[in-house]
Amino acid sequence: MNVSVLASSLIGSEIIKIGNEVNDLKSKGAEIANLTIGDFNPAIYPIPTELKDEIIDAYNHHHTNYPPADGILPLREVVKDLLKDRFKLDYEANEILISAGSRPLIYSTYLALVDPGDKVIFPAPSWNNNHYCHLTSAEAVAIDSLEENNFMPVASQLKPHLKGATLLALCSPLNPTGTMFTEAQLAEICDLVIEENKSRAAGEKPLYIMYDQIYSLLTFGKEHVDPVSIRPELRDYTIYIDGISKCLAATGVRVGWGFGPAAVVSKMKAILGHVGAWAPKAEQVAVAKYFKNATQVDTFLTAFKDQVQLSLNEIYNGFQDLKNEGFAVDAIEPMGAIYLTLKIDYIGKTTPAGEVLKDSADVNFYLIKHAGTALVPFSAFGNDENMAWFRASVGGCSLADIKAMMPRIKKALSELK
Repeated sequence: MNVSVLASSLIGSEIIKIGNEVNDLKSKGAEIANLTIGDFNPAIYPIPTELKDEIIDAYNHHHTNYPPADGILPLREVVKDLLKDRFKLDYEANEILISAGSRPLIYSTYLALVDPGDKVIFPAPSWNNNHYCHLTSAEAVAIDSLEENNFMPVASQLKPHLKGATLLALCSPLNPTGTMFTEAQLAEICDLVIEENKSRAAGEKPLYIMYDQIYSLLTFGKEHVDPVSIRPELRDYTIYIDGISKCLAATGVRVGWGFGPAAVVSKMKAILGHVGAWAPKAEQVAVAKYFKNATQVDTFLTAFKDQVQLSLNEIYNGFQDLKNEGFAVDAIEPMGAIYLTLKIDYIGKTTPAGEVLKDSADVNFYLIKHAGTALVPFSAFGNDENMAWFRASVGGCSLADIKAMMPRIKKALSELK
């Protein structure tokens, strides 16, 4: 069958490939700690009870028709208050767009700003920017971030590439690393964007920042920072991505919000109106009511973050113990999100069966089969396949699963030559 050039050139998800391998082994009775997908097992991390009750109540009150294309006004007003109270950001309801999670917002940001051939800059590793560039026929410029900067991009790396670019895609806390910008790091980047935009001719398309802060309420002793709070003059050039998917363990509830300059948000609204990617009305009604009670939100977040951090710390401490025993591993201390950055430097080693682990994917599949542990190599996020770093996502595993996993990893690694 002949399909479009776009469809025929799409790159399959390495995460899905790993997931299929995991599911196949599980169906045969294998015990696997699945640290692949950035999702939550509802049996371990249920959504807030009050939110669930509000969703049921909204359906019982027949909120089953189409919502407005930009989201119901009560929710946009609640988001407006949330931004002011928690982030000191001042946006009006017409500068806020509700959608079915963050993905439609990211895609509509690309479609609203990026023309075919436009340059888009993003760090590697980062989630899906390479694919969004492909979908919009943009020129993708991936900047390899460095271990010494916790895999966050820094101004000195970005500066040579900003001339003529249309979009700078940033995320903090970052998927896949769980690391975050410091205020100083982000301020330097913001100053570069301001300088670049001042250099452009009248009528020339500016350089925009897309700032994905979907994990902003999931931080561990670190302060979340954002561009407009640091440099208010970037308000006309920054589009934010946020929502409930991660902070409320509500990935399947599908309520996200973007906000930014009204002229851009209105175009994003028009694009999503054609796609029909709005959040279900009942869920919007429920989220608006839930977030009005800041105390119940904070109560949930405190317990939820403690639970996530326990699992992240368990893996981090386990890998530090292995490192101290002489294993070629490392880990970066968890800062935010549900991810941990792990180094497993065993590319080139030989398995007991005599097979050479040629790249990070081989190392990963070895751990799946011999340690009952499934990770995602950074090659799935835009890095080279010879990079020995991996993402561990704790949302799908219990603390008991993680504790049982660590001895299996130690045994499997000790058997490599």
